[in-house]
Order: sequence, then C-alpha cells, then structure tokens
Amino acid sequence: MLDRIQETLITECQLPASKTVLVGVSGGPDSLCLLDAMRQLGYPLIVAHLNHGLRAEARADAQRVKEFAGQLEVPFISAEADVGSIAGMKSLSIEEAARTARYEFLFAKAREFGAQAVAVGHTADDQVETVLMHLLRGAGLSGLKGMEFRALPNSWSQEIPLVRPLLSTWRSEVLEYLAGRDLQPVLDRTNLDTTIYRNRLRHELIPYLESYQPAVRPILWRMAQILGGDFDILEQVVARTWQDCILDLGPGYVSIRIEEFSRLPVGLKRHLLRRAMAVLRPGLRDIDFGSVERALGFLARPPHSRQQDLVANLRLLQEDNLLWVADWDADLPHARWPQLQGKAEVELNVPGELNLPAGWRFQATLAEDRDAARSAALANRDSYQAWIDLDQLSLPLKIRNRRAGDRFRPLGLGGHSIKLAEFMVNVKLDRRARSAWPLVCAGNAIIWVPGFRIGHPFRLRKETLRVAHLNLVREVDR
Repeated sequence: MLDRIQETLITECQLPASKTVLVGVSGGPDSLCLLDAMRQLGYPLIVAHLNHGLRAEARADAQRVKEFAGQLEVPFISAEADVGSIAGMKSLSIEEAARTARYEFLFAKAREFGAQAVAVGHTADDQVETVLMHLLRGAGLSGLKGMEFRALPNSWSQEIPLVRPLLSTWRSEVLEYLAGRDLQPVLDRTNLDTTIYRNRLRHELIPYLESYQPAVRPILWRMAQILGGDFDILEQVVARTWQDCILDLGPGYVSIRIEEFSRLPVGLKRHLLRRAMAVLRPGLRDIDFGSVERALGFLARPPHSRQQDLVANLRLLQEDNLLWVADWDADLPHARWPQLQGKAEVELNVPGELNLPAGWRFQATLAEDRDAARSAALANRDSYQAWIDLDQLSLPLKIRNRRAGDRFRPLGLGGHSIKLAEFMVNVKLDRRARSAWPLVCAGNAIIWVPGFRIGHPFRLRKETLRVAHLNLVREVDR
C-alpha cells in the first residue's frame, strides 16, 4: 500500500518529496494513515488541525493529534472555530459549515507557511459515497466523476492544489495499515449518526446495494475514474469554446456573445454556463441542473425586463448580442456603447471632430456633392452615420445626453413627435445605456439619435443645399 501511495503522490498528485506539504489531520483513521505514510515516504510535513467546536471531546482529540505529530517530529498547528455560529450566519448545514471552515483554515495556513499543497485523507470509500450522493441528486458528468486526486484551481486557491493521496486506497486497507503500525486513531462518534446523509449512505444504502452487486464499491470507483477521463476531454473542448464565446471577464461579471453561444450544442451551452457561474462563485458547490436550465430558458424567452435572478446573488442580463452573468451590484462596463457622462453640452463643429470615452469619436464633414450625399443616405445601412440638412439648423451642433421631458420627431413618423424615453424603449436601446447615450442637437431639437434615427425635420430633400455627413466611430474597431 505504501508503494501505491508513493506512486499516487508522484503521478496523480504531482508532489515532489522535497517540498513541504500541509496535511489536514482530524485524528481519525484516514488522516492519521495519510500523515504516517507521507512521513515514512520522506515528505516534509506540517500537521494542521481545526477544532470545529461541535463535540465535548473535541479539545481532547486536538491534543491527541498534537501528540501524534510530536511522535513523528512534525510541526503542529491548530485553531478553533465556532461552526454552529458560522452555519447560522451563512445559512449552511452544520456539515457544510464545518467543511468550509476547515478548508479556509487549511489553505490560509498553507499560504502562511509556503506549503506546496494541502493534503487530505479522502479514501476510495469516500469517493464511492460522493459519487452516490451526486447520482441521487441528479448530477451531470462533473458530479459523477467524483473527487480529483489533484484539484487546481480549487474553491480556496488558484495556486495551491488540494490533493488526495489515499483516493485509490480502501478504508479496510487503512485500518490494516494502522494496525500494522500500532497506531490508535481518534474515533468520532458522529460518523455513526445516520441522521447525517453521508452516514446513511455509508451504513445503510451501500450495504443494501451490495446485496444486489457485491462489487458495487469498486464498480462505482472505476466508473468515477472513467468519467473523470471523459470529463477532462470535454473540458478541453469547453476551454476552446470559452475563448470563442466570452467577450469579457471582469470583477463580478462574465459577458457571453449570444450569436456564437446560440450555435453550440445544448451540452456545451450547459458547460459554459456552469463555468461562468463557477468563475464568479468559486466556492459554490454543486451548481444544480435547475440553475443552468433557468439560464437557457432565459435566453430562449427573455422577460420584458431582460434580466432575471440566477443563483447565489447572481443575475442574468441580456443586452444586444450579449448575455451577462453577473453580481447584482457589479459595475458592468459600457465600453461597447457610445456614452457621454455628465450633464454638460459639448460643441461639434462642421467640419469637426469630438472624442468620447472608450475610443468613440464623432466626425462631421461637409458634403461636396449633394446628389452623391443623397444617394449615400438612401443606400446607408450603418446606423452610426447620417446625412442631415444644414439649412434646417444653426451651428455649432450640440452633443448632450437625455433630459427630462425630451421629445423626438424620428424619421418615419410623418413629423410627429414622441417622448425620447418611449423612442429608446421602442428601438430596444439597452436600459443601462439610455441615460448617457449621446444625442446630436441644435438648440432644443434632437437632430440624430446615433445608432437609430435622424429627426424628421433634418432629412435630406430635393431643395437641400448644404449637407453634413455625421459619423460616430469607435477607433479601436478600425
């Protein structure tokens, strides 16, 4: 068994024996076996123990672990956590709160002491139980593959791996090893409590399944290994597709190109959405099927508001050709839109230029050939350029954002006016972009809403003598 653990440490966990490993030790059989085995194999170790404060004998257990570490001449560190209070504050089960506190402690100490990895004592039996738990809740491939020998990145670190050197070792082998080494582990009586879901699986469901298939444990373990390999292949495909579909990734948000995303098979869509949620919520365990399907349904039938709650204080927001997966309070970027921040007017001469944030630029020129300008206007398919009748206005032009009470007489309404706010809704200008959208004006009249329509009074007519060509471009796109 020791030879197998050494092989696992080298090939699966990728840990050289020359660098320190922080080992999480509860004092139970699995972690005590891991500690002793890694010490025998020559790894420099630090023993870390967290007292969860849930059992009367917890401090005595911590003292036992300290004594184990002393016998092996291994540095020992410990801490206490009020798991009950953590569970209440974070609305977690006691088991999940204990797990969260434990790993936060282990990785904080690994960083503090410069450990190459955090090692924990999950065994092959733990893997079988985990796979069954995921199967019963309806998990996909990412859940059915179970735990990994080496997880990096993980929910607690982007640099320090979480490793499980005993993941191919059965609990019966662990107990035999401890007996052979005359090591007496701490016995946690809560492991016998069948009101705890995992314990019910261990003590009731798995023995029942063995009455149908005696080899159910190794069968489920092998299945997890096979699916883990399949998952790795799929992840490579997902990673390449991610590069094609993701426009931007920032603090609290991921933006996905809907056009590219919509062409993907539904399985790839699900994996991309899971990855987006995992990037924003790295500590969120077991992203469920319902959350992913809710996101797909949102894209297929977006609500009038074009936004919707997702999971864990994340929201979905659709704008133009983008799907945002974001924190509700995330400051989403506006760089893809022309925006004029503030309330002041700025002048645009004809001819002239005016710079806006994020590389946007207004350009205004005088057309030398009226007939050519009229033909260009009729053939134009670029909503960010326009030709206007200069005889109907006074210069210079004014660029401003919208104001309360603004009305607009868009081309196509026969000269009738409409509230600017209503016009923006009708043309589906994204809500976040409306307040700072730049408007080209003369006096109080809106001449052009770039990206959408010119004003009816400023259209080109046969009697037009002077024509201005207006263009709004984004320099970074050139």
